[in-house]
Amino acid sequence: MDQSSNAPMHLCHVNKLTILINRTYTVIYSVALSFLLYYRASFFFHDTKTPILPSLIVFAAELVSSFEWLLIQAYRWRPVSRTVFPERLPEDDKLPAVDVFICTADPDLEPTVAVMNTVISAMTLDYPPEKLHVYLSDDGGADVTLNGMREAWTFAKRWIPFCKRYNIKCRSPKAYFSAAEDENEDGALGVTDFIQERQIIQEKYEVFKERVREYARHGDTGSSKRRDHSAVIEVIQESSSNHAFEENEAKNMPLLVYVSREKRPSHAHHFKAGALNVLLRVSGVISNSPFILGLDCDMYCNDPSSARQAMCFHLDPKLSPTLALVQFPHKFHNISKNDIYDSQMREVFSVLYQGFDGLQGPCLSGTGYYIKRLSLYGKSLKEDHKDLLELRQYVGPSNEFVKSLLGNYNPNMEMAQLAETQQLASCTYEDGTKWGEEAGFLYASVVEDYFTGFASLHCKGWNSVYCNPPRPQFLGSGTTNLNDFLVQGTRWSSGLVDVAISKYCPLIYGLSKMSFPESMCYAWIAISPICRFFSAWCLATIPQLCLVNGISLYPEVSNSFFWIFSFVFLLSVLRQLYEVLTTEASLQHWINEQRIWMMKAVTSHLYGSLDAFMKKFGLREASFFLTNKVDDVEQLKRYNAGVFDFQTSPHFLVPLASLVILNMASLCVGIARVIFLGELEKLFIQVFIPFYAVVVNYPIIEGMLVRKDSGRIPQSVTLLSATASIIFCVLGSVIVM
Repeated sequence: MDQSSNAPMHLCHVNKLTILINRTYTVIYSVALSFLLYYRASFFFHDTKTPILPSLIVFAAELVSSFEWLLIQAYRWRPVSRTVFPERLPEDDKLPAVDVFICTADPDLEPTVAVMNTVISAMTLDYPPEKLHVYLSDDGGADVTLNGMREAWTFAKRWIPFCKRYNIKCRSPKAYFSAAEDENEDGALGVTDFIQERQIIQEKYEVFKERVREYARHGDTGSSKRRDHSAVIEVIQESSSNHAFEENEAKNMPLLVYVSREKRPSHAHHFKAGALNVLLRVSGVISNSPFILGLDCDMYCNDPSSARQAMCFHLDPKLSPTLALVQFPHKFHNISKNDIYDSQMREVFSVLYQGFDGLQGPCLSGTGYYIKRLSLYGKSLKEDHKDLLELRQYVGPSNEFVKSLLGNYNPNMEMAQLAETQQLASCTYEDGTKWGEEAGFLYASVVEDYFTGFASLHCKGWNSVYCNPPRPQFLGSGTTNLNDFLVQGTRWSSGLVDVAISKYCPLIYGLSKMSFPESMCYAWIAISPICRFFSAWCLATIPQLCLVNGISLYPEVSNSFFWIFSFVFLLSVLRQLYEVLTTEASLQHWINEQRIWMMKAVTSHLYGSLDAFMKKFGLREASFFLTNKVDDVEQLKRYNAGVFDFQTSPHFLVPLASLVILNMASLCVGIARVIFLGELEKLFIQVFIPFYAVVVNYPIIEGMLVRKDSGRIPQSVTLLSATASIIFCVLGSVIVM
């Protein structure tokens, strides 16, 4: 581990061929798009029988889509990839300490056994145990979670030595024991001692699970006090049971701390951002590690080397002064081969983030990141400002916490720090301070990760890097049903649009504070929900309505501009296919992505954007919906079989079904016009648009008309959607004609 030379701890690879392809595509597509928009603009200067209103709407949708496309090109300007060399790190005694932050809020939606598996996997990271501190924030204040932590500590006393003795790669007990033996890459596979000890550990794990589930069955899950409970901070230590605990194993145990902040109905708690800020303060007086690993409660450590890989960047003297975080990709253990909901977000983590990394680095992405503690405290602390009165106004009145900011602070749990944590976790501590505004994770949006990365890190001069090693460092639970997928998408869209329509809009606030391409990347994330729902709704309704009424909105086949429209569409399709195939995905996955894009655009992006505008005008308060981590057996069977489960709210189903019915009807009318009136040349593009929509969204048609199982679209929703489509056609025809 000793660095005997000046060999770099990491390398950055710039793929020049990919850059050449990307930039060539951008130039060619831009020229074609310019001709398309010229055709649309020139329409208004010529006499035509086409009604102006539908033409204006379609032109606006094409302008919006073009603007979104322009923003996303920043990701493709300079994609890079990185390689790390953890073996070149300094010796263990020279490595900095790491605090691990894990958040949970509801044991009913986030099963305690699964959460404890994440906790145990974090405790087992390949890092000096005396420099590893694991904190769990329980926003529900549930007794079952606290008891689960105590049981996890007891089990980890045997699990940690076992993993290190036999160099176990996957250190989540659930994932390890669920996998086939030949999938675990155990160095001692087949050795008698290993087999015997593995059997003993597995038996202890079964006991651990049963004890935790017993607490869940008969204990208090906290449902009655999730918004009204006192602060509880407990350093988990040897339980009162008489289990043997050897001295040599005691040294291998990292610090484990349970934190449940005070919550009262009369005080805003700011969701996950508020919980993270409490962890930031509490850990500051207990361990005060210079680096923090943020994890979702279902995102277990799949490779114990992640901390060392992150330190390859954080300990680089050239990068370190301005490096705020190292972001690992989100990957999931429960994704089916078909992945009908695009839960793995292939485009984001396999394509876009490499381009983000080639600029000033990716945004903070919720989980799987190693962040420098100093970067979260704000500009004044970064500049080493030490006015004590100003510091207290900035971060609160706790003397111990203020000391932790000033350097040379050695936490000692035997002293008054533990009592101090009660004050730091109180619901009134942040009153009159800068927490959530300048210090810590920011509160102005429910997507606290994106907003903090933008306004508090990159806009203040910090950079980040994206590390995507061959073996996934963290694995989580992806959404496996349509309801959770759309609810999650609505929450994300709402939070992102919150930023887009605020003073922090990246195209305004970020221009003077970061590079223009970096601000374009941030702007695309924030603005894309608005762009997508507007363009999708316009292009899924107006051309179809005009087709029913025999009105042409696109050039005829004999017109030279017909080939411009065709070229733009084909070039876009070929680009997406190229990225799908080069990231080792399949043609079926490309079709799934197209379908999910349409589904999210007309539902999640629409409702999320409306929610953000309503909050902007004070018509409703911010809300935060947890994603359900409890598996439904029937839904899981359908997901693994590649069958959509439409057991979700009519608010989601009615728009989807209505648009599909509208496109089916317009396609039938269009085909009739082609056959009986010979209007193929005039209406070719308008017939192709609903044909494409119907083919891509066939599972929705199947859910309405073919399937009979419980996961189908209810007949009442189909009838309501058909009625909505008829009303739209009648009223739209009156307006258009």
